[in-house]
Amino acid sequence: MGELNNSVISEFVLLGLSSSWKMKMFLMFIFSLLYLGIILGNLLIFILVILDCHLHSPMYFLLANLSLIDVGLSSTTVPKMITDLLHEHKVISFKGCMTQICFIHIIGGVEMVLLIAMAFDRYTAICKPLHYLNIMNPKICVLFVTIGWVTGIIHAMSQFIFIIKLPFCGPNEVDSFYCDFPRIIKLACIDGYQLEFIIAANSGFMSMGTFFLLILSYAFILVTVWKRSKGDLSKAFVTLSAHITVVLLFFTPCMFLYVWPFPTTPLDKYLFIVDFAITPILNPAIYTLRNKDMKTAIKKLHRQSQYVRFC
Repeated sequence: MGELNNSVISEFVLLGLSSSWKMKMFLMFIFSLLYLGIILGNLLIFILVILDCHLHSPMYFLLANLSLIDVGLSSTTVPKMITDLLHEHKVISFKGCMTQICFIHIIGGVEMVLLIAMAFDRYTAICKPLHYLNIMNPKICVLFVTIGWVTGIIHAMSQFIFIIKLPFCGPNEVDSFYCDFPRIIKLACIDGYQLEFIIAANSGFMSMGTFFLLILSYAFILVTVWKRSKGDLSKAFVTLSAHITVVLLFFTPCMFLYVWPFPTTPLDKYLFIVDFAITPILNPAIYTLRNKDMKTAIKKLHRQSQYVRFC
């Protein structure tokens, strides 16, 4: 990879999650089940939204896109993490490491924008129901998704252009199960404090900004429901509590790692298991098990599975 940045290192060694063979087998079993659930659950949502005309609405359009993004985000790290649990010597090439970093931040940026779009959709539906279809029209929905991809690419590339030029001459051990900016910067042969500050300003600002926008939108929804229901927030809080839980789980690792110029700690890699393996499986659980339209569509698909389309 010398043509890229004059690096001596051609690969990185991932230390992974555990050195115990029994723990490795246990983790491989758990993460294999989680990844299978992520793939099946999210693809089920995507297929249902395409096939069932009753789900052709702004909320489900955004949900289908979120499902694909969750599959993509999980697939950047979990399959390799599972296979690495079978090997004593876990390595990733320099090019593979840079590619993984790039895709993590692109897809992560898209997911943040989609979460904002979905919160805005719920805010509009609850707080401005008479104007909902005019505001959340198909063009706006497509615009949200487009903005998500543009934001994700700009977010990733604005950091990636600095990292790809760093010289790496050793050591090459990454105390994690995946590659990311903070740990890779620590391995560079230069003082990376300024780069750490740039990464913290970029990813930290994006994480904190998105988190507070989401919390603010949920607060507006709760206040609106409280005013209209004469103080009874029980139903609204039950509905939103699962969404708020997912937001907290998704953004806590991001803010823990990126909000300030890091030192990295061993805790970081365990926190990011939540982003890569837990929240991607929670989304389909929340939006199918707790959603009447989705449950109806699943029953209809089951009854008429011999048809390509059932509406």
